[in-house]
Parts: sequence; C-alpha cells; structure tokens
Amino acid sequence: MRRFLTTAACALLACAAAAEDTMEGTGHTDYFGHKNCVVLENADARVVLTGDGGGRVLEYSWKGKNAMYLSPSQEGWTWNPEEEAPWEGPTGGRLDIGPETTIPAHPELWLGRWDVEVTGPRRARMTSVEDGPTGVQLVRDFELAETGSHLRCTQIIRNVSDTHQSWGHWSRTFAPGGGIVVIPLSKTSRFPQHYIRYGPGAVMNFQPNDPAIRQRDGFLEVLGTPEQAKLGMDSTEGWFAYLMHHDQAFVKRYRTWPELVYGEMAALTISIWYYKNEMCELEPIGPLQPLDPGEAAAFTEDWYLLEWDYPATGEDVDLQALAEKVAAEAR
Repeated sequence: MRRFLTTAACALLACAAAAEDTMEGTGHTDYFGHKNCVVLENADARVVLTGDGGGRVLEYSWKGKNAMYLSPSQEGWTWNPEEEAPWEGPTGGRLDIGPETTIPAHPELWLGRWDVEVTGPRRARMTSVEDGPTGVQLVRDFELAETGSHLRCTQIIRNVSDTHQSWGHWSRTFAPGGGIVVIPLSKTSRFPQHYIRYGPGAVMNFQPNDPAIRQRDGFLEVLGTPEQAKLGMDSTEGWFAYLMHHDQAFVKRYRTWPELVYGEMAALTISIWYYKNEMCELEPIGPLQPLDPGEAAAFTEDWYLLEWDYPATGEDVDLQALAEKVAAEAR
C-alpha cells in the first residue's frame, strides 16, 4: 500500500509541474490583509489561497458564504520568528503533519511562508521550504471543480533528507463555531462510545459522558460545543459533515486504510476541536507514511459545501437524508 501511495504522489509532483495554457477560473487578489493571493472560482464557488502563515485557504465559499473561520485579530498576520505566534495558530483552512505529540517542532512548515503558483484552470500549488527538523518538504495541490463546490486538496509529503522518515497527514481546518458534527460510524470501534475525549489535563477519557454528544441511527452527533474541547474518533467510513449556522454543510471525504498504522496515541482517523462557539477544527488524520530518502506520499481531502438548513432548537438532523446528499454530491 505504501508503494501505491508513493508512486501516486510522485506522479502528482511530476505532472503538475507544467501549467496549462488556459487559466480559466484563476486569478489574484489581496484578501484579509494578505497580498497577491491566488483565487480559484467558478460560477458559485470561490477559493482564496495565501502562502502566508503556513500556506492556508482563506476563503472557501459557496454563493458568497465562507466556510473558513478567520480570527479578526489575525488580519494581515505573517510569521516573525522573534515574536510569539497566535495561541490558536494561523486560522483558516490549515493542513499539517503529525503525530501531534511526537513530531519535532516545525515552525517553518506550520507558520512560515510557502510559495503559491497557478498550475492550471482552477488549480494551484503551494510548496513549503525543505524542513530540517522533520526532513520533509510539503506540497499542497488544490483543484476546484468547473461547477459546484467540490475542492480537491492533496498534500504530498516528500522525504528530502538522507534518512528514513515516517509522518502522516493531519488536517487542521477551522470553520465557524457552534455547529453540529455528523460522523458515520464503523461497525467496530476501539472506543466504547465510538469516541474519546481529551482532558481535563493530559488525559484521554475512553468512557466519556457528554450531553452534547450522542449516537443515533449509526452516526455520532456532536450537537454543538462539548464540555471538553477536543475529541477523537476512529471511524473508517471516510467522511464527515459539519452543519453550520449559515445553512450549509461542510463535508470532507477522504480515504482510510484500516490495515495501516495510524500514529496518534489512540490511532485516530478524525479529531474534532471546538473553541467556545467561536470556531470548530475539522481534522481528518492519515496513517503514518514510512518514506525512504526521495520517496513521497499523498493524502487527499475532497471538500464540498452543501445547502442544508440548520436545525431549529429541538429538531433532529435527518441523518439518512444528509448521507444520501453527501453520496449524491460525490458521484
């Protein structure tokens, strides 16, 4: 499986090097205090990318409604190694690598400046520095569909060191807070409640009891901000949805590999983190990718924005209808 992944990643690196002549649906703009951002757009969807602050998506919108959370205090923020970074890290559509607690600090990847270039119609690429602490260079390819909201986000981990490396994809996307997370459950789970809760303190609670979280009809629902901010799941169904108050569902689809090693301490495939009602972090997690020098591995997230009325107080989400809509959109 690793060889399949690395071969696909190398093909992506090779074929995206040459941009196509037609650049329909691409452009540049200043946005949220950042200069010369790359814009990908179609009739109803718009994506704005910046290389500042670790390479991020500043806007991912459908019919003018942005699914990215941007902290007002971070407008125009760029990393200065001599100054303390924002406590929450750069906001917006973020990606990273892990495992969270064992990877060395890598501020140039996480906070530093990335190169951003247009690679074709509604397509762009971000490229990081070659990072000493981790021994890798990261490449992120973005492609917005000609119609609809589908945004394909592929992160490639390339070993640029002269020793073996093993890291995994770790998404950290911020959306507006206080919404509802819906996760389809696998038939089996290592966790009695199909999730674990972090905290209080340096504890992972495998038998949590939170009134904001429930199982219903084969799904796990997080019905708004839970008692403890951070949650972890091991579902291998390969998608989840986040229902936002502005009547859209932010859906992420991705592949899972139950036969591979997931590097988080509880072998998570998903983490969800709420901060009050301000922001919610939506985090697909990939398996560890053992990479020899020169090898590369890719992980793809497919993003969608679906029109979905946010439920009124006391009203349940129609889970089957949501699942059917997600499946129809991905065809």
